[in-house]
Amino acid sequence: MRVVASAFVAGGLVLGAAACGEAPKDDNAGGTGGKKYTACMVTDTGGIDDKSFNAGAWAGLQAAEKANDNIKAKYVASKQEADYEVNLNGFVSQKCDFILAVGGLMEKATKKAAEANPNQQFGIVDANPGVDNIYPMQFDTTQAAFQAGYLAAGMSKTGKVGTYGGMTIPPVTIFMDGFADGVAYYNQAKGKNVQVLGWDKATQKGSFTNSFEKQDEGKKVSDTLVAQGADIIMPVAGGAGLGTTAAAQASGGKYSVIWVDTDGCESTPNCPALLTTVVKNIPDTVKDAVLKAAKGEKLEAKPGYVGTLADNGVSLAPFHEFDSKVPADLKAELDKIKSDIAAGTIKITSPAKPATE
Repeated sequence: MRVVASAFVAGGLVLGAAACGEAPKDDNAGGTGGKKYTACMVTDTGGIDDKSFNAGAWAGLQAAEKANDNIKAKYVASKQEADYEVNLNGFVSQKCDFILAVGGLMEKATKKAAEANPNQQFGIVDANPGVDNIYPMQFDTTQAAFQAGYLAAGMSKTGKVGTYGGMTIPPVTIFMDGFADGVAYYNQAKGKNVQVLGWDKATQKGSFTNSFEKQDEGKKVSDTLVAQGADIIMPVAGGAGLGTTAAAQASGGKYSVIWVDTDGCESTPNCPALLTTVVKNIPDTVKDAVLKAAKGEKLEAKPGYVGTLADNGVSLAPFHEFDSKVPADLKAELDKIKSDIAAGTIKITSPAKPATE
């Protein structure tokens, strides 16, 4: 996994340099002829190799490029928040056809750039600035996180599970709300009292790393949760969560982790420690948006896109190495919960839920 990731980063840096340094050029080699449709992505500070939402969005652009050889994808990585506006405007100057911003932290910069350039098509993951030329791609992760909370409660040996976030922003706390509700639902159904450490849904307060990059901060927070008794932890902190997955794997089974965004067994080197992942189907969502835009279809800002369990926009990943350890009846209960959520029988509330209208 590490060798593959290194090669990926190296390739990405070349593309990133191209995005910063020169305007896109027509390149019809191996294509169908005509001007290339340029799809240009700006990462947030988590970077292209965060094993999470930035990596997922880039995978979507690459998939679009593969599906339509007239599409040219590239990205630039933001090192700090001040880079967001600079990088977005850089792509405007390069006349990119589609400019994708990744992450809720980029909402203000993207809105400003879009309002200043009303004829430019933008897209954004995990936010909805409410501007006509920005196509918002959001995900109701309360739904799959609810399943994850129920699963964690059912698998915990200590009766304590934990979660923490990168920052107190809706794309993070939405996971934590769903997770807490899933544990509460398990307790109600089973007459148990599994505790959630690291997040209080009622007060919207909890444990945070204040970073999506610093793995030592992720480890520090999860170490505290483990010391308090948690044996399953869900970090919602991008690359910072890798500090938790590595420590969990090194613990020899003392505790396990639920990853988020992209299947951790496909994106991190710590699959043996991962119970499952609360997946946001960012790759397919981004791919579909770019392919539609490249064909000349209008990307409607209202309602945009909100991924749910019903349309596979969010999901619970396979259990991988834990598959034989998850009881069959618990798996069946998770399937029933999925059906009930999709049907509206189970309703999950969160101030972070994206609007569906």
